[in-house]
Amino acid sequence: MLEKLFKLTEHGTNVKQEIIAGLTTFLTMAYIIFVNPAMLANTGMDHGAIFVATCLAAAIGCFVMGLLANYPIALAPGMGLNAFFTYTVVLGMGYSWQIALAGVFISGCFFVLLSLFNIRAWIINSIPHSLRFGIAAGIGLFLAFIALKNAGIVVDSPTTLLTLGDITSFQAVFAAIGLFLIVGLVNRGINGAVMISILVITALGILIGDVSYQGIISMPPSVLLTFLQLDIIGALEVSMMGVIFTFFCRFIRYLRYLNCCGSTWQPSR
Repeated sequence: MLEKLFKLTEHGTNVKQEIIAGLTTFLTMAYIIFVNPAMLANTGMDHGAIFVATCLAAAIGCFVMGLLANYPIALAPGMGLNAFFTYTVVLGMGYSWQIALAGVFISGCFFVLLSLFNIRAWIINSIPHSLRFGIAAGIGLFLAFIALKNAGIVVDSPTTLLTLGDITSFQAVFAAIGLFLIVGLVNRGINGAVMISILVITALGILIGDVSYQGIISMPPSVLLTFLQLDIIGALEVSMMGVIFTFFCRFIRYLRYLNCCGSTWQPSR
């Protein structure tokens, strides 16, 4: 059945190789399960509902990509998009998370409509390479700055706007340990370096009492607190057009990445 569905022999792979590749990919990107709810909760959204929604979105996306498109590409919420959603649209520009969520929905609808025509390909191919690299670098620096702020390594300053925080605090020390652990594991070629580092730092936090242990398994929280909570009317304001366009450009960039990675079927490694 698997051979007929995925054409494994034709693509130079087998069930064992794909299982190992799938587990490796999961361990590499599973950090989003923890980071995405923590980031979006700053907007006032329910942390538990976001956690469940993150898991469901990633699972459904991966199943659709594997079963319908037959591409070995895993899908999950993007770090750049959720950071822009939280720190720029909601906390920076003052929109409610319901309006911002509606903006994401509207931009997604535009993206689907453009995907039905050749306009999508024209837009993708018209983006200069230098701009693509610049966007990736800028988002990376932005996320690094957010991490430094959350760890307390950098703080606000009335004089210089930014200054060094208390680097002897538990947050700063644990953040540094986690970073060095990730770098060391990646350098040694260990799969799932990010996930392993998160689990190690979490265990250390539990041991010293900085993290509250609430068990291993439980019933999932309800998603009703955020499900379909869209303020479409509020998102149709003229001032939101720039935000919707930015969300749309992020979708375009992700599609460009998928086109580059999935232009030819490659066996998972």
